[in-house]
Amino acid sequence: MADPVKLAMGGGKPTAAGGSAAADGARPASARGVQVTERALARIRAAMLKEGMSPLEGGLRLGVQGGGCSGLTYNISFDSQPRERDRIFSFEDVRVFVDPKSYIYLHGMVLDWEESLMKQGFNFINPNSQKSCGCGTSFSG
Repeated sequence: MADPVKLAMGGGKPTAAGGSAAADGARPASARGVQVTERALARIRAAMLKEGMSPLEGGLRLGVQGGGCSGLTYNISFDSQPRERDRIFSFEDVRVFVDPKSYIYLHGMVLDWEESLMKQGFNFINPNSQKSCGCGTSFSG
């Protein structure tokens, strides 16, 4: 299983459009955009299947909006297609859509899936977050 921090720094398997940093000689993965771990991809695929959505026809939308105890909250939902100005990141058969305003706060972020006795859910590993609340869904940029 890939380490999300190592993955964010350009190590590990190819994950985003353009391949791994080692394969294409480009910037580190964290400078390229949003990353998604294998654990998170497995959960996204399962949720898409449950919703009756094919990865070929839709994708996961990641976003940020005002709110929460730290000022900003993460949004995660399915969308049938990207919007006109979205950045689109491809991970094998899963597409991730990010609007331009959210991308300011999400570039370099790693979306992981955490499963423990205390928590089950997506974990946002965001280098742009200056502080976050205890629940992990709110942050300041």
